[in-house]
Amino acid sequence: MNRFQLNFEKNVGPASENIRKCEPKTLQEWQNYYFQNVRSKEHIEELGRKLYVKITEVIQAEVEEITEQDCIEYIFKMVIDRTYDGYVTEINTVYGQLEQKIGCKIEPAPDEWDRLYNVDFYIKIKDNYLGIQIKPVSEGIQLSQIFKERGLQADSHCQFREDFGGKVFYVFSSKVNGKKVIRNHEVVEEIKEEIRRLEA
Repeated sequence: MNRFQLNFEKNVGPASENIRKCEPKTLQEWQNYYFQNVRSKEHIEELGRKLYVKITEVIQAEVEEITEQDCIEYIFKMVIDRTYDGYVTEINTVYGQLEQKIGCKIEPAPDEWDRLYNVDFYIKIKDNYLGIQIKPVSEGIQLSQIFKERGLQADSHCQFREDFGGKVFYVFSSKVNGKKVIRNHEVVEEIKEEIRRLEA
């Protein structure tokens, strides 16, 4: 599928962006939204058929047991199920941990805020907003890289504060025993302090 770019945005649309707009509670809700607003069910079926043709033409000898229906179902799983699974994982990290600890509703930032301010999420406090940027970190990512990136984004975060009144906070996350966790726990208290400041 990757080889023939059948799961690229040009074919399946901006799935990650749209699942944030949808904020589904169930897989069925996301599937309905996707087919109504991003790509049609027929379009996904056609991608499955294209995948079938590519596989059977290019590597016929290896795929004699694969059916057209197998390929259609695979495309559905990749586009619908896996996008939903990724969304739930993100919810569990950001909403599950931060919302529980902070006690405030956290919202996905509009695409424009992501581009202009380097903000992934926000919290609305009265007429102000504070921003949150999630940074996945791993053993391979050096702290120097992170601080360099923060330096490059400092201007946009200052602009966010000027425009919306609140600071932008970095939340570093990584997988521990297969579960995403917040690495810089001190940021929780810093966000709470900023919320208190904006509420005053």
